Amino acid sequence: MVEKEEIISKLLKGELKLYDIDKFTKNTSEAVEIRRLFIEKNSNTQLENIAHYSLDMDEALKKNIENPIGTIQIPVGLAGPLKINGEHAQGDFYVPLATSEGALVASVNRGCSTITEAGGAKVRIVDDKMTRAPVIKAKSASDALEIKNWIKDHFKELKKAAEVTTRHGKLMKIDPVVVVGRYLYPRFVFKTGDSMGMNMVTIATDNALNLLNHKTGAHVLALSGNFCVDKKPSNLNFIEGRGKSLVAEVTIPKAIVEKKLKTTTEAIVEVNTSKNLIGSAIAGSIGFNAQYANMIGALFLATGQDEAHIVEGSLGITTAEDVDGDLYFSVNLPDVPLATIGGGTRLETARECLEIMGVYGSGNVSKFAEIVGGTVLAGELSLIGALAAGHLARAHKELGRG
Repeated sequence: MVEKEEIISKLLKGELKLYDIDKFTKNTSEAVEIRRLFIEKNSNTQLENIAHYSLDMDEALKKNIENPIGTIQIPVGLAGPLKINGEHAQGDFYVPLATSEGALVASVNRGCSTITEAGGAKVRIVDDKMTRAPVIKAKSASDALEIKNWIKDHFKELKKAAEVTTRHGKLMKIDPVVVVGRYLYPRFVFKTGDSMGMNMVTIATDNALNLLNHKTGAHVLALSGNFCVDKKPSNLNFIEGRGKSLVAEVTIPKAIVEKKLKTTTEAIVEVNTSKNLIGSAIAGSIGFNAQYANMIGALFLATGQDEAHIVEGSLGITTAEDVDGDLYFSVNLPDVPLATIGGGTRLETARECLEIMGVYGSGNVSKFAEIVGGTVLAGELSLIGALAAGHLARAHKELGRG
């Protein structure tokens, strides 16, 4: 076995690549250590904290990471209890939030307290889908239309070809199919169970496209043509939805608004209209909300979701209404890809955070989705309340600056 120092020397000289290290080491732990020692020398720094972790790196290396050198640590705070009146999540929940932004957990916690005292958040899943949309090049626009019609007429055959690759994925439709010149963009729409499902639908779509190519000669330029739309903000996902599409609402009595949020229903409604609706409109924003990304991001990092989907989860509209002095407040989240199995949920810390909410494993993704919707509602309510009361700067001064 080659000595550590010799491997590090070869790395520093460029004679060895990072991904070659495993060939010369006894186990994953040794390979991780050598990579870390190499980058310490290369960057002239000490990675004492990155070096300390409890994750099973052998397991992580199988599906979650390449060229590992250790882990990072993000503080995890607890918000709650949050009362959820859902179809799948019912009761009081404590929510783990991973963040380094001071005041965020405190703000969400205040929203949780307000909602719980008001009787809880009603949360519903409006839709559930995962998409993959390739780009196909035809010989001409008329040929593209012929391929489009073939897809429509032979959906059952394409569905069979897609579903043979997966036990859990179900192809629901291929719609819309957009033709631009001689380019064709069919949007494959799947149900994926408790998995977020991007890998699942990618493999399934690829198999269906093999059939399409065999039958029509369709030339697939790219398995993803950006019409999915994956990991980018888009009006298509805003309207059509992707992942879990959620709505969460609560009606808060006037007295609780004044006691908990230190403001009035009228003030919250006006701030929401002027900030989230008008302000977002003049900015050309796709999302009409104050901070969905904050709660989505903190939950995603805590529970092992794909962090790039935070940009999708940031889409949505917040509404606020005065109902005889009481406050009706709601959040609409059309695009929240979630999982309780597979991917980053396999990591030990993510599993523990999911277990805090009782949502780890198969059969729990809908329950998890409703908790996510309620948490976004809590954070959004608290921030709009703070703005209406003029407390935002004071909260960040006290909690964000220590």
